[in-house]
Amino acid sequence: MRTSSRLIIRAAQIALPSGISGPHAVVCEEGIITSISPISSDFEDVVLSPGFIDLQVNGIGDIDVSHAEGDDWSTLDIALLEQGVTTWCPTVVSAPLGNYPKIISRITEAQYRRGGLRPTIAGIHLEGPFLGDALGAHDPRHILQAASLWLDAIPNNVRIFTLAPENASATLLIDHLRAHHVVVAIGHTRATDVLTVAAIDAGATLVTHLYNGMSGVHHRDDGVALVALTDDRVAVSLIADLLHVRPRAINLAFRAKPSGVVLITDSVASQSEAAKQRGIVISEGAPRLPNGTLAGSRLKMNIALKNVVESCHVDLSLALQAATATPARLLGLADRGTIEVGRRADLVVMEANFEIQRTWVGGELAPSRH
Repeated sequence: MRTSSRLIIRAAQIALPSGISGPHAVVCEEGIITSISPISSDFEDVVLSPGFIDLQVNGIGDIDVSHAEGDDWSTLDIALLEQGVTTWCPTVVSAPLGNYPKIISRITEAQYRRGGLRPTIAGIHLEGPFLGDALGAHDPRHILQAASLWLDAIPNNVRIFTLAPENASATLLIDHLRAHHVVVAIGHTRATDVLTVAAIDAGATLVTHLYNGMSGVHHRDDGVALVALTDDRVAVSLIADLLHVRPRAINLAFRAKPSGVVLITDSVASQSEAAKQRGIVISEGAPRLPNGTLAGSRLKMNIALKNVVESCHVDLSLALQAATATPARLLGLADRGTIEVGRRADLVVMEANFEIQRTWVGGELAPSRH
């Protein structure tokens, strides 16, 4: 832990908005970056990055965010900090309608806990239940058509809502969500290009886990993925575990949208009781339903970065932007996501092998289990 309100980090490389530079010293006071300056000596051979932002975390290990309570949240906090995540969105998949109030209440309580050092919960990501014809691992029994009365009850800490353009009244849904400052994402859909563009026209700004749970890229069929890659109004999230999406497809996304890719883990509680009840097992490196359908991942954000740089041949600066500045911009978090004077000192020191050496939240050094 810090012993004073002043923090100085000297690193060989620093991820600045203009690109990777260094060596530099970053000075932070009272949790805010106050200066960034070149140096010529006394620096570590590491990369200093803004803290990572994960927009889609369903769970980790045996803890599902939909069932987490008490000390479960502290366990999630530590697991996230150890992979460099300083801001995140607990993600709730399609569930029985009556379950949502209790789930949201538990997450809200965790979000506003007092005391302790933890990654910031930026808000809840509701992935469903208004989905379409590419459900993936979502339980079809819980998929609904639009319900305006239910939407009116959505609390203000819901920050992302994934829906399908072919769902009834999708445009009205998007209008309602945007009026409440919710980021609308398109996902689990095989919508036509007309419906997909209409959703973007209405205000959707994100496509959830590009390529997965949607129609794809074909030279005679404008699938959802093709529309997303060629429309600059939407960002695209990617699960870069190299299982959900192959390296060339990841490289293509970064080529098409250099500043519009968001890395997510879409991690799930693959060891939880709920996962066991659904028959989820780890097969070929990922959680899967008994029929082989992928059911989220066990990915960590620092490993996603490693995969993108080393296996997909994406520049480190672009990869880091996809885990920091771009998700911060999508969420409207102007106080973080870049290393600039005046920003929060949410920072990560990463070694050459992408292992996380240290993580700071608001200028305070995060604890580790190791």
